[in-house]
Amino acid sequence: MKDYYKILGVSRNATDEEIKKAYRRLALKYHPDRNPGDKEAEERFKEINEAYSCLSDPKKRAQYDQFGTADAFAGAGAGFGGFSTSFGDIFEDIFSDFFGAFTGQRRRPRPERGADLRYDLSITLEEAVRGTEKEIKVPRWVSCETCGGTGAKPGHGPVSCPNCHGTGQIRFQQGFFSVAKTCGRCGGTGHIITSPCSKCKGSGRIRRYRNVKVRVPAGVDTGTRLRMSGEGELGQNGGPPGDLYIYIDVKPHKFFKREGTDLYCDVPVTFPQAALGAEIEVPTMDGPEKIRIPAGTPSGKEFRLKGKGVPRINSHHRGDQIVRIYIDVPKKLTPRQKELLQEFAEISGNEVQKSLFEKVKDFFAHNG
Repeated sequence: MKDYYKILGVSRNATDEEIKKAYRRLALKYHPDRNPGDKEAEERFKEINEAYSCLSDPKKRAQYDQFGTADAFAGAGAGFGGFSTSFGDIFEDIFSDFFGAFTGQRRRPRPERGADLRYDLSITLEEAVRGTEKEIKVPRWVSCETCGGTGAKPGHGPVSCPNCHGTGQIRFQQGFFSVAKTCGRCGGTGHIITSPCSKCKGSGRIRRYRNVKVRVPAGVDTGTRLRMSGEGELGQNGGPPGDLYIYIDVKPHKFFKREGTDLYCDVPVTFPQAALGAEIEVPTMDGPEKIRIPAGTPSGKEFRLKGKGVPRINSHHRGDQIVRIYIDVPKKLTPRQKELLQEFAEISGNEVQKSLFEKVKDFFAHNG
């Protein structure tokens, strides 16, 4: 009496999958194609097939387990006596579970995700600070309305590929292995187009522009990337569409310079305003803002306006605006202005009238 479980090296409560794996492993090891002229391997291979023929059949396995004998199945493996199961068939059976490449049938084209698209969007600094909504035109492949996406001329549908006979695969023998590869003529679809659609030239797709609304959040900067899910190219064979990525470019501003979330600007004041102090009005992104310039303010002095800068994306925090003061020296003076400045110089005394050389000399005299 033969113990089929022992022959396959599995327990009596082994699952169907465990039995199948054990058979594959042993059949590959003892197959005559790998052991030419080895009578012991040949007999072992017959036993393995006989055991698997029994245990892989639920009814036969139940009867075998009940009566504990293999007599009722004597010769069950006779069909394998001439080794009708080739080494390539076993190898093919193993990989068909993973790839479906050796089934001999046309594989259904796998769903493919659509390609991602990129769009470069230029906006102003004001739009970057406040946020904005833009409508853009994006080119995308869509199904051809003339042929309905088949790629064939209306009234002339696809025909079976003559190379693979509609299977989508070409099979050939390579040593011990029976190998199948995707048909190069039909690309694995199993059919070809003999009369292509004049609109899409047989591709089944055409290029179309569509309008897409883009919400640009406040706080974006050059290089910021916005993702719009599902707005990319359409997927193939029922696959999901790709995404649309919006790359932001913020145009330079004539007055403001941005550094992170802060805004910098240079504001001119007159010499009397800087010397005597004054209240001046400066532009901000929220409108004009008044600041007080104290008397004796030097050129380059900075004043900070809290919360007047750029907001952080998706945050209530906002940067500051830094106002840099510079004294605007007039290039042309009226006679009266010259007279007043000359009078100012005289009143100021020698400190104003001294030459640069004299000022340097005095500096070293007092600090030497």
